Amino acid sequence: MSDAIQFEDFAKIDLRVGTIIEVANFPKARKPAYQLTIDFGELGIKKTSAQVTTLYKKEDLLQKQIVAVVNFPRKQIASFMSECLVLGAVNGQDVVLLNPEKKVKNGSPVS
Repeated sequence: MSDAIQFEDFAKIDLRVGTIIEVANFPKARKPAYQLTIDFGELGIKKTSAQVTTLYKKEDLLQKQIVAVVNFPRKQIASFMSECLVLGAVNGQDVVLLNPEKKVKNGSPVS
C-alpha cells in the first residue's frame, strides 16, 4: 500500500466518466499502446494513450465508457500530447479498464 493521504488530497483529483469515440494504433510508443479520443460531455473531447493492447482490440474499445483523471497537466508521450489519464487495474502486463456498471452521462464525476 502507498503512503496514506488526507481526504483533501484525494478531493483534488477530478475523476470523470467518458466514452471512447476513436482508437488508433500508437507505433511510436515505447510499450504497445493505443491513442484514445474520449468524449467527456460538457468537459469536451480529450486524447490520451493507454497500454491496453493485450486485452482489448481497437473495435472493442469504441463506445466503451471509462473512468479517467481529467485534471492532470498535459503530457508529451513520443509525438502525442496526452490530456487525461485512463484508469485500469494492472495485472502483470494486462490492464483492465475501469468503467461504470451502467451507462451514465459523459462527464459524470466519480467520487
